[in-house]
Amino acid sequence: MNAPKESLCFTRRRTVLAALGASLLLPQIASAFEVPAEPEEMSGDYEEERRKFRTHLIKKGPAPDKYEPLVAPPGADRIFFRSGYGGELELVAWVSRYQRTLKPRPAVLFLHGGNAIGQDDWTLVDPFIGAGYVVMIPSLRGENGQKGNFSGFYDEVDDVLAASDRLRHLPGVDPHRMFLAGHSIGGTLAMLAAMSAERFRAVAPISGDPDAFAFFDHDRKDIRFDDKNPREFQMRSPVCYAHSFKCPVRITHGTEATHLSGLVAKRALAGGVRIETAVVTGDHFAALPTEIAQSIQFFKSVAA
Repeated sequence: MNAPKESLCFTRRRTVLAALGASLLLPQIASAFEVPAEPEEMSGDYEEERRKFRTHLIKKGPAPDKYEPLVAPPGADRIFFRSGYGGELELVAWVSRYQRTLKPRPAVLFLHGGNAIGQDDWTLVDPFIGAGYVVMIPSLRGENGQKGNFSGFYDEVDDVLAASDRLRHLPGVDPHRMFLAGHSIGGTLAMLAAMSAERFRAVAPISGDPDAFAFFDHDRKDIRFDDKNPREFQMRSPVCYAHSFKCPVRITHGTEATHLSGLVAKRALAGGVRIETAVVTGDHFAALPTEIAQSIQFFKSVAA
């Protein structure tokens, strides 16, 4: 990993630790929801359940993270895609520069961590580009000063699917070899998107949290929905619908993270899903280079 990436990992790690330290100084507010030791496995297909469910946002507004201008990083072009009801949201995505070849090229939709996209996110996808993939990183509703209401793991899934539509229709991209990956919050969204539509050849969530109950118990300030309704959490929890993955899955996380990947795999396997899990030495950020390299190998094993 080069120096800028190491700096990125240090900066983000420092930010996470600072936030955790600050939370210890806040008054202990009783949660309006209970955190189950093992989230319930729900029946039904997640894609179908999404068609029937509408999240109830108690608070509407932008994504919570600080952000920088949406200027395309070196080696990328800025493009736009439409999302939301009736396509009312115009969102920015960054796409790697490439030349069309006689044979269409495979592509990776990479979902960034956190709730804002930054220049440093682009450095993470260098290995995918080097491996020959066309790469897109989309921004999501409410991020970086854009329109739309942040919902936390729900309406953002629509943005991911909209971005995938834009990617698979780019000139020279093979729509039959489109892969999905994501880190942290992006890893969770990658799982939910891969349950929501049959269009990805494989998905590689990295350090995504499959349990929304536990995630929002630690980040209650980011809750915008009705936390008195358990369905709001279930519909944001991949572990509750692990049988609904519509493509092969490889879940990875670092050794310093607690995770329910084993339970996700157990439920997915019972539903006939091809899934594997791996633990990589390192924390949430230090494990990233190895996790991304393993994701590339996984994608190649599914479809070169």
